[in-house]
Amino acid sequence: MNNPIAFDLFGLEVRWYGLLIGLGVIVALALAYFNCKKKNLSFDLLTDGFLIAFPCAIIGARLYYVAFEFDRYRNSLIDIFNIRQGGLAIHGGLIGAFLAAYIFAKVKKINILEYMDVVAPSLILAQAIGRWGNFMNSEAHGGPVSAEFMSHFPKFIQDGMYIRGTYYHPTFLYESMWNLLVCGILIFILYKKNEGTHGIVISSYIGLYSLGRFFIEGLRTDSLMFFGLRIAQIVSILGIVISIFLLVYIYRKKK
Repeated sequence: MNNPIAFDLFGLEVRWYGLLIGLGVIVALALAYFNCKKKNLSFDLLTDGFLIAFPCAIIGARLYYVAFEFDRYRNSLIDIFNIRQGGLAIHGGLIGAFLAAYIFAKVKKINILEYMDVVAPSLILAQAIGRWGNFMNSEAHGGPVSAEFMSHFPKFIQDGMYIRGTYYHPTFLYESMWNLLVCGILIFILYKKNEGTHGIVISSYIGLYSLGRFFIEGLRTDSLMFFGLRIAQIVSILGIVISIFLLVYIYRKKK
């Protein structure tokens, strides 16, 4: 089992979870800068949008999580504001970020789809890095597995997934690796896309991420539930349907 605390700073515990989210943001912005130059878009404008969308993403991720786990906070509402030990739902974060980005684009009168296409690879890359924060918190894992199964993974993964005497599926790793693969696919689509196909990259992101998340979520033991169903799987199915609809619409519109 991992130690979630990276180090102490003047008596304040600095956690791996926050550090890895921060690292994900920095790497994502670096990729966005490179892609903006490639596509002749303003990185300064993108950064302005990020400074608004990122806090909204954190708020959305927390509210989404708390909404489905409210019983955990009913007797201590102040803990709703404590995110240092986890409790951020990516789907809520995406909703918060997209809403903020939409409003920002309307105010600035820019083509949001053109910028979202550039942002999409950075977004999935940040998610890939952020999943390692779940690893350090010993959360977002799957059900029990045998020692023989875990022997196929690196030693530090084995040690981290050995929790209270039992090995667990490293689902954080599955999703991180899937996200990295999707990032590569999205970059390829971004560089190959033609005029008149704005929105194709972000639409592909929605579909590909949802596809992987649907199957990986089925292995997890800490899913947010709604009437006995896994919320993330429901949203993933919805995401796949929306992605297909958007891709068909984009290509028909181009023709």
